[in-house]
Amino acid sequence: MNRLVLVMAWVTLGGTVWGEDWPGFRGPTGQGHTSASGLPLRWSTTENVRWKRPIPGEGWSSPIVHGDRVFITCATEKGTVCRVLCLDRKTGSVLWNRELFKQVPIRSREKNSPATPTPVTDGEHVYAVFGDGSVAALKMTGEVAWTNREIKFTSVHGLGASPILYGDLLIMPYDGSSGGSDKTVGWQKPWDQAIILALDKHTGKEKWRASRGLSRIGHVSPLIIRAGQQDMLISNAGDVIQGFDPKTGKRLWSLRSEGEGVVPTPVHAEGLLFCISGFGKPTLRAVRPGSSDGETPPTIAWELNKNVPMIPSVVYVKPYVFAISEKGFAICLEASTGKVQWQQRVGGTFSASPVATADGKIYLLSEEGETTILEAKPIYKELARNKLEERTQASMAVAGKDLFIRTQNNLYCIGATR
Repeated sequence: MNRLVLVMAWVTLGGTVWGEDWPGFRGPTGQGHTSASGLPLRWSTTENVRWKRPIPGEGWSSPIVHGDRVFITCATEKGTVCRVLCLDRKTGSVLWNRELFKQVPIRSREKNSPATPTPVTDGEHVYAVFGDGSVAALKMTGEVAWTNREIKFTSVHGLGASPILYGDLLIMPYDGSSGGSDKTVGWQKPWDQAIILALDKHTGKEKWRASRGLSRIGHVSPLIIRAGQQDMLISNAGDVIQGFDPKTGKRLWSLRSEGEGVVPTPVHAEGLLFCISGFGKPTLRAVRPGSSDGETPPTIAWELNKNVPMIPSVVYVKPYVFAISEKGFAICLEASTGKVQWQQRVGGTFSASPVATADGKIYLLSEEGETTILEAKPIYKELARNKLEERTQASMAVAGKDLFIRTQNNLYCIGATR
């Protein structure tokens, strides 16, 4: 399944029209868009809750949805036992809870977890990555198809990026830091050990391994774009924005973007990449990607360095880019120029990335469990606020008319109820 292909057809399963799936981090486009409209504007812990299901252990991965099933990862027994859960989309009942393997949890920041990468599915298998870098593929019925534990990932931050699918490849970046005596290597000091790994999705065997050159820690999920006549893999890390050939892993170009601990996923629109650098020098950059033949280098169209989010990704709703910072400061920019349309303090603390709906609404989920819904317009207008009264850092998923929100202890399905 190519992330460029949007599964927009309606799917009927068991007499129920489910609507568009949410197959991986930030949905079918990888950029936080849903083709759904008419999503709930009001809910609470009791109102418009279709179901609520406790999730064991730890994890800040986002839920994904395929047909009548919802998948989520977690790590139990103090982060050592890696699991994938499959839930019935209609009722929230657990269809299976599969233990994959045990890991030794590596040190991570408070906002990370031993199960932060969001899984991805092609409708035949679910692919999951855990904190020590291990990867597994499961059949939709819960049987383990393969595991790959060859990567020995280390990082003072933990592992935060999520995998993507491209054709027959499962692609995952590993932007860590040194496990040696000097923990600042790869974190505060650039190193040349960061890689992007592509596995055969059918077997788990390595197909290619790409090197970044000098870079620092990152947690950025990659993005596939169309550049000229071919596809291009866009992948950020500390100090760099880079383009690769997704078929071979060949690095096509690299642009400096100073900052470490980079989290936000790139967004592609209007011929521009909207990328954010990390801690130390947070900057939102609109980048014209380089060409695949190396003859045209990447260039910066515009930059913004005030109220820039360092954890949530941005979202594009033509012709604007919307962002929410960790400290709850929202901003709307003209995508082509970077001109600020409005700035507004929403309040709260944010880690989750925004979601944009087909009918022009933006959903912002705070760590306090409050969702603020805005109109995607160049004039600030707040439509609603809804609280779940639980901590959350995971980005929400949207499928059909339902929202799926993971809190610290539960998974909620929010939808209009009779």
